[in-house]
Amino acid sequence: MTNKKTLYICLTTGLFSVVLSSLGLGAMHIPLLDVITILTKKIGIIDFTAADDLAENVLLHVRLPRIILGLLVGAALGISGAAVQGIFRNPLAEPGLMGISAGASLFAVLIIGMESFLFVSLSELLGFYLLAFGAFAGAGFAAMLVYQFSKTDGRPNIATMLLAGIAINALAGALTGLLTYTADEQQLRTITFWMLGSLGGANWEMIIGITPFILIPVFLLPLYSRGLNLFAIGEHQAEQIGMNPGKIKNRVVILSTLAVGACVSVTGIIGFVGLLVPHIIRLLGGADHRLVLPASALLGALVLTVSDMLARTLVAPVELPIGVITALLGAPVFLYILYKDKKKILQ
Repeated sequence: MTNKKTLYICLTTGLFSVVLSSLGLGAMHIPLLDVITILTKKIGIIDFTAADDLAENVLLHVRLPRIILGLLVGAALGISGAAVQGIFRNPLAEPGLMGISAGASLFAVLIIGMESFLFVSLSELLGFYLLAFGAFAGAGFAAMLVYQFSKTDGRPNIATMLLAGIAINALAGALTGLLTYTADEQQLRTITFWMLGSLGGANWEMIIGITPFILIPVFLLPLYSRGLNLFAIGEHQAEQIGMNPGKIKNRVVILSTLAVGACVSVTGIIGFVGLLVPHIIRLLGGADHRLVLPASALLGALVLTVSDMLARTLVAPVELPIGVITALLGAPVFLYILYKDKKKILQ
C-alpha cells in the first residue's frame, strides 16, 4: 500500500506533467518551451514576445480553458464517486445510480429536440447556456425525485434510494430514447455527441460560470470524511456514537448532485470516472476517506486530462468523444480490478 504523502506527490506531479504536455499537443503542435514562454508572459513573470501570435491565441483561448474545464470536471466526478460509494457502503455505486446523469440527459435531449418550437425565447435569451441550464435542472429534478421516494419516516433510506435511482434511470432512459427516435438528422448528431461527452465547448465564460458549482462540493465533501469512515461500520452503530447519519447523507447527496449536475450540464455524460477512480485510490492508499476523497479529486482530474488529450490527438484533426475514451480506458481496468479483487469488492 502506497504511503499517503507519496501518493499525493505522485498524483500532483503526474497531473502537472500531463497538463503541460496536453497544452502543447493537438492539431497544432506547440513546443514545450513555447508553452512555458506564453504562460510566463501571460502571468507577468517574463515579459518578452512569445514565439507565435497564433500559438499564443490557440493556447490561451482554446486549449487552456479546455484543460481547466477538464481538471474541474474530472475532480468533481472523482470526488463525487468516492462520496457516493461511501454513502452506499458499496464500491460499485456511482452518482449515476441516483439518476443524476439520466435526468440531465433527458432534459438536454428535450431541449435539443424541441428548441425550435418550444424554447425559442429562452434560446434567444440564454444561447448556448440553455442546454447547460436544462441539463442542470434535469439532474436536480431526478435527484429530488429519488430522494423523495427514498424517504422512510421522514428519513432517506439508502437501499430504497438505490432502487428508486434504478427506476428513475430506466424511465429517463426510455423517454430519452423516445425523443432521440423522433429527432431529425442534425438533432440526432447533436444528441449523440452530447451523450458521449466532450470538452470541446470550453471557454472562459463557461469556466467562470461553472467553477463555483464544482469547487463548493470539491472543497466541502472532504469535511465529511470522518462521517463516511464511521458509515463503514453501519448507520445504527454510527448513530450510537453520536453521529447524525441522516444529516451526513443529505449533505453528501446534495453536494454530489450539485457537482455531477454541473459537470453533465457543460460536458455531457462522461462515464467510468466516478466509478473507477475511487477504486484505484483505495487499492493504492487504503479505504480511509480522509485520503480517498481528496486523492480521488486529483486522480479524476488526471484521468480526464489524459482522456481529453487522447481524444484530441488520436485521430487529429478529428476529435473523438471523451466518453468513448474514458470507457475504453476504464472498462478493461475495472474488469481487471474486479477479477483480481472480486471477493473483497463484493463482500
